[in-house]
Amino acid sequence: MARRKQVYEGKAKILFEGPESGTLIQYFKDDATAFNNKKHAVITGKGVLNNRISEYLMLKLQDVGIPTHFVRRLNMREQLIREVEIIPIEVVIRNIAAGSMSKRLGIEEGTMLPRSIVEYYLKSDELGDPMITEEHITAFGWASYQEIDEIMSMALRVNDFLSGLFLGVGLKLVDFKLEFGRLWEDEDMRIILADEISPDNCRLWDVKTNERLDKDRFRQDLGKVEEGYQEIARRLGILPEAGPRDMRGPETIQ
Repeated sequence: MARRKQVYEGKAKILFEGPESGTLIQYFKDDATAFNNKKHAVITGKGVLNNRISEYLMLKLQDVGIPTHFVRRLNMREQLIREVEIIPIEVVIRNIAAGSMSKRLGIEEGTMLPRSIVEYYLKSDELGDPMITEEHITAFGWASYQEIDEIMSMALRVNDFLSGLFLGVGLKLVDFKLEFGRLWEDEDMRIILADEISPDNCRLWDVKTNERLDKDRFRQDLGKVEEGYQEIARRLGILPEAGPRDMRGPETIQ
């Protein structure tokens, strides 16, 4: 088993040093969390499915000109990514009312929004990822006005493309979360899409039945979480042969 230096561990992924400068290895865990880590479980095979789904969607986005940190998938649970300076903002794009928006504004879940709405949240588990405005972002130096414009433009392009892609396989893209990072190449910097795109951070409902096939199955104790993720992978045509297989992570060195 390979021994690699661990750089970071989050709730659903671990980052290891990459094989060359400017790269990292992103390892997908089976851990599932909700409500700011107050609810936790291990769902066998989830990491394998998220790795494959995120790979597929990142490549599709690259094909239409969206720059991402994804380089290539290495195995069932790992992918090679570019190392970026993560902007500490979670960008949420909402097309249909659900989750916290419905609770906050008293809008019935499933209500189509008059247009796609973009929200910003500070990336901070300690503070519970509070909702913030552009004024907060620029005042505290988390991103500049120009960077926010780039992020907003890219987020809406991602939304337009993914909404059509998922609709083509009978799924509604209700809402989803994106993260962005600064990629430095010598003295040049550009904003690119980072993190992952998977049922962990997308709400995906069946077009005909509104059945939830995403992490809400875990949040709301609906059961059959892995089956929901498998159904999304199946519709996208990327379910691994013989189903998702388990694979241990590499040993780490400090």
